[in-house]
Amino acid sequence: MNFLQRLAAPFTRHVEGAARPGPWYLPLTGGWLPADVGRYWNWWQMGFDPVSSGRSAMVEACIGAYAQTIAMCPGDHWRALGNGGRERVSTSAISRILRRPNDYQSISDFLLNAVWSLYSHGNAYTLALRNERSEADELHLMDSATSSVLPIAEDGSIFYKLAGNDIIDRRFGKLLLVPARNVLHIRLHAAKHPLVGASPIEAAAPQMAAGNAALQQQIAFYLNQARPSIMLTTDQALTAQQITDLRDAFADQSRGDNAGKTPVLARNLKPTVVSTNAVDAQLAEILKLNDEAIAAVFRVPLQILGRGGTPFASTEALMQSWKNGGLGFALNHIEEALGNFVGLKGQPDEYIEFDTSALLRSSQKEFIETQAAAVRGGLKKINEARFDMSLPSVDGGDDIRVQQQDVPLTFWQEQQQAQLEAAKKPLQLPPPQPKESADGRSARISFRRRAYADSDAR
Repeated sequence: MNFLQRLAAPFTRHVEGAARPGPWYLPLTGGWLPADVGRYWNWWQMGFDPVSSGRSAMVEACIGAYAQTIAMCPGDHWRALGNGGRERVSTSAISRILRRPNDYQSISDFLLNAVWSLYSHGNAYTLALRNERSEADELHLMDSATSSVLPIAEDGSIFYKLAGNDIIDRRFGKLLLVPARNVLHIRLHAAKHPLVGASPIEAAAPQMAAGNAALQQQIAFYLNQARPSIMLTTDQALTAQQITDLRDAFADQSRGDNAGKTPVLARNLKPTVVSTNAVDAQLAEILKLNDEAIAAVFRVPLQILGRGGTPFASTEALMQSWKNGGLGFALNHIEEALGNFVGLKGQPDEYIEFDTSALLRSSQKEFIETQAAAVRGGLKKINEARFDMSLPSVDGGDDIRVQQQDVPLTFWQEQQQAQLEAAKKPLQLPPPQPKESADGRSARISFRRRAYADSDAR
């Protein structure tokens, strides 16, 4: 078996009864079958159920955190300059796509659904339509559940099967066979095949199964065996009719329009609150641990999801912590995929970058402090900071400014050396200055004018 055959092996048709490693993805119904299913030919009778990705609130929260956050960040095409700076390119094809990817989606809508597909299925497939200059002019997101890479051809060519976009289906057909040069394929970790990514949901499948089982058990309990939150107790002996009358009277005073009012109890009745027992507390702890494990798999801080213990000092610190982990990888991964697809040189010459400063718009104080510090430190011009805050430019705002007291560490040594050299030189008195008369006219009289005055006197 040669190299290309080994790459295509996971997509070849297996012999009936041959074992294949799991877990297995179900493209039609959605979800995954656990790996243990492969041990039994009658797995559906052994209690194995597909693990659905759409039934876990924590999984949806993690995927939504990535998709919604990345959709907030505007992207730009940047080119390095010879002086070490960079300039924004606004005339390239990719710069236009980063503003409007197609004729029916905004860039926020496109990124939201692309990232959602990426983390739900491990792959995001996008059809690129080119203009007369062979530039990628439009990007159309396809359905990751019904799209896939085809087996590698004998000559190593790569083709994709794309489907699932109703608009593209009506324009070009329901099933497209497209070469790789016209497909923007963003994928996560490819463990089994270099062109097939795997979703983090596969690693979180056990936690999802445990959480779903616990929730289903709780739902069945509350539907069939629900217990009240309060009980009425008394030491007196009551007949069945009296118990019924007291229960109905208490219900009438505390339900419906009387909800929240204070009921009056008779016959020495005492309310007793039904507390959570140890079994319920243990179940809640299990669900909490499952949620924490899922968040760890997706590399999302619990504080982003409104959970967690120790809060961060500021919004900027929270976002910076996430950018150093999962969010930073996701942004860079998408940037590199876009840059490679359109043929950019990459960092540091020419690249795509998403602006994460938009994540601080909800924290106006921190955003202003960051801009002010950048101006004082000489990293930004005043007009650049005002542009980021949607303010007009001002005169004199295109110069880099620094504070006067910020000097190099060698400044004081140079000053001391200059003072020592000045002390060694002989003292030189300044030349005498002419005296001024009271009305401000000079009292100096030149020799020639004095000579003329003497001659006239003689």
